[in-house]
Amino acid sequence: MRILLVMGTSSGGMGRHVHGLAEGLVGRGHEVMVGCPQSADELFDYTGTGARVVHLPISDRPHPANDLRAHTTLRALIEGADVVHAHGLRAGALCSLARLGHLAPLIVTLHNATPDSSWLGGVYNTLDRLVASKADLVLTVSRDLEERQRQLGARRVEHAVIPAPPFPEAVAERRAVREALGVEDATPLVVCVARLTTQKGLPVLLDAAARLKDTAVQIVVAGEGPMRHDLETNIEERSLPVRLLGDRRDVPDLLAAADVVVSSAHWEGQPLALQEALEAGAAIVATDAGGTAAVVGSGGILVPVGDADALAREVRRVIDDPGAAQDLRAKARARAEALPTVDDAVEAALAQYSLCLEDVRP
Repeated sequence: MRILLVMGTSSGGMGRHVHGLAEGLVGRGHEVMVGCPQSADELFDYTGTGARVVHLPISDRPHPANDLRAHTTLRALIEGADVVHAHGLRAGALCSLARLGHLAPLIVTLHNATPDSSWLGGVYNTLDRLVASKADLVLTVSRDLEERQRQLGARRVEHAVIPAPPFPEAVAERRAVREALGVEDATPLVVCVARLTTQKGLPVLLDAAARLKDTAVQIVVAGEGPMRHDLETNIEERSLPVRLLGDRRDVPDLLAAADVVVSSAHWEGQPLALQEALEAGAAIVATDAGGTAAVVGSGGILVPVGDADALAREVRRVIDDPGAAQDLRAKARARAEALPTVDDAVEAALAQYSLCLEDVRP
């Protein structure tokens, strides 16, 4: 089978997923082409998978000149493909237009929610509708994305199989990690791994922290982003027990040292940080945002999005009840065993490709 994988810019989960697909498909004897920005190829080394790589100027925002060049190249690539699998809304929309007049079925995996405000939100809503009308199959990482595609009239919508990435074990002892953070052994340590962006709902975490002051808890956030200044101001003005650690290379150590791992996100696809927390056997309390429930399952406690009271209440319960914390850790480890692997994702993709090909054959 000749398979064309297409994606735009990525620095994380989507890029790793496409790498796993390309490597797995090539390893099963298929001819694979990857169309992606040069920056993505340099970061994820798609050339090293054995696939043929073509650099496409697909950015994360509309760019008429680059989009036209990408469209022209895509039309030529699609002519030599049996199946086209685009990742991300922008790549999906460009493939929808470039595929006009071709029989190769189009599968689009949507990895993220579209912006819900500003002129850019309007542009992405238009792209959403284009994908829904042109794709033979839309794969989504969360229930809300699935429901939206169905509402827009997509002919077939399924849940995307996204594998959990390999997660390294902690190398530092729990006590050493806490000492390095200046946290005493008896102090409850709550860890949040998140970029400092609106999507992660960190003001809700700070509101929950204000409700937990009487517990002598220490909350640390591992991650960097554009909201740092606003968050630092909020923490300082309210004297909150929260520290922003910036980007960290020792996330496995932090998760292993935590009494609770928390997520306050407004929206998630299939959250990497929570997959890592499951692998670490952490006691998890998270908002029921996007695809979080599909990832965490019974391996953690879910609370409503934006509800600081509920978030604080459940964190307090885990801190105060060692038995409940131990039970959550066991459930997290069990849930981690059930997360899909790269092989699962590749086999699911091949089954979807075959089904779509059957639909277009005369």
